[in-house]
Amino acid sequence: QVQLVESGGGLVQAGGSLRLSCAASGRSFSMPNMGWFRQAPGKEREFVAGISWTGSSTGGSTYYADSVKGRFTISRDNAKNTVYLQMNSLKPEDTAVYYCAASMKYYRINYYSEREYDYWGQGTQVTVSS
Repeated sequence: QVQLVESGGGLVQAGGSLRLSCAASGRSFSMPNMGWFRQAPGKEREFVAGISWTGSSTGGSTYYADSVKGRFTISRDNAKNTVYLQMNSLKPEDTAVYYCAASMKYYRINYYSEREYDYWGQGTQVTVSS
């Protein structure tokens, strides 16, 4: 079993920045493919960013939703079993609950699809005021 715990959410003004963290625990493993999704009130959960499995302590191929490209950066530190989402130039439309997800597949997946992910965190609220 894997537990994912997100942190770093909060209230920020438009144009500001936040860094979300997702700490994985529960068993010893090399962190697999990871993703960030978000869900705004009244909307379906949507893909934000994904990062592929890698044998190194950091790195991996990255994938982004068009709406966040150039503003958000996903990264990982396998030594700490942690994935990050650096969010810059935040907009009110980025307001949502952000979820971390892990896919226990050590090969390339469709990072954009929720169905590829096996474990989910409980989410952290990000609110961007105008």
